[in-house]
Amino acid sequence: MLIINGTVHTMDGLTIPNGYVAVSDTKIAQVGPMEEAPDHWEGETLDAQGGHIMPGFIDAHCHLGMFGDGLGFEGDDGNEATDPCTPNLRAIDAINPRDRCFEEARNAGVTTVVTGPGSANPISGQLAAIKTAGRWVDEMVVKAPVAMKLALGENPKTVYNDRHEGPMTRMATAAIIRENLAKAVEYAEKMDRAEADEDEEKPDYDAKLEALLPVVRGELPVHIHAHRADDIATGIRIAKEFGLKCVIVHGTESHLIPDLLDREDIPVITGPILGDRSKPELVNMTPETPAVLTLHGIHAAICTDHPEVPIQYLPLCATLAVKAGMIPESALAAITIRPAQIVGIDDRVGSLTPGKDADIVVMSGHPVNALSRVRAVFIGGKMVKG
Repeated sequence: MLIINGTVHTMDGLTIPNGYVAVSDTKIAQVGPMEEAPDHWEGETLDAQGGHIMPGFIDAHCHLGMFGDGLGFEGDDGNEATDPCTPNLRAIDAINPRDRCFEEARNAGVTTVVTGPGSANPISGQLAAIKTAGRWVDEMVVKAPVAMKLALGENPKTVYNDRHEGPMTRMATAAIIRENLAKAVEYAEKMDRAEADEDEEKPDYDAKLEALLPVVRGELPVHIHAHRADDIATGIRIAKEFGLKCVIVHGTESHLIPDLLDREDIPVITGPILGDRSKPELVNMTPETPAVLTLHGIHAAICTDHPEVPIQYLPLCATLAVKAGMIPESALAAITIRPAQIVGIDDRVGSLTPGKDADIVVMSGHPVNALSRVRAVFIGGKMVKG
């Protein structure tokens, strides 16, 4: 496929006012201005007709495929609210690729998502980065696990208070996370001693601690659900105590402490910014948050938290961020290259770079203009909308 005559947003270099993108098999082959486009192309050609060409949109935090659209309990697989510590849960075992919201994602240009368990449990389980096209989740995976989900604030409190069990306070939520991370550190030390000395006995297998091993070894990041500024601080405090790679998810009050986040070099996946203040910890929610973070040099992405905001409105959320003060190209970065970098999949997706997956969106106008329409979407070089 050769896509021609469009403004090309490479996202890792300069925007090309009138350029082309060449696709070979499943990968991006060439990108450049129209005067350098191949003269003889053996394959299909798509004329962008003066529109805009960009990498597929990426939602760095949602629950796509975990909560069945239009279903009740039968399709609700996002929260195992029977145990506050469930690190051994894997998103790939719950994702339903047949959920119709995958098609809505593709039609809106959302080609990659990070999805997984919700925030009922302080330690919720393993998130996965997947493409939004496929019949079998195993063939959709970009990276799994991509992170371990932790949750602070009202959600665990509310779930377990209703069950008359702990955690019922923020203190208990943090304590559960610390206790299990400490157990994982001890488990790792025993494993290391047993490998170094055959006389040392290996610890009994523990599925939860096995799942936490890459976390405490610094190999798997933690994505920490936190809205209030004090919960953000707690998440960072715990991450520093155990030497964890940390990303703040939601960060509703992160715009109140951007200097602290910058000092600690903590990226934030913001959102949802399209919705109401449905609980007390959202009292300071504002669409200005992504702009404030970006102005302070913080790596910030924009997410929908689908189904909180339907997945197809990810570009609209970026548009709202622009309306609230974000630079348009920064808003586009917040749903392309920035989330790819934050979650560690930018070697595959997020920019129109030769060698990367051919996940491409062609739109009639600028992507953060609410009047622009999606004309074509490619995932792995295959047209999924056009």
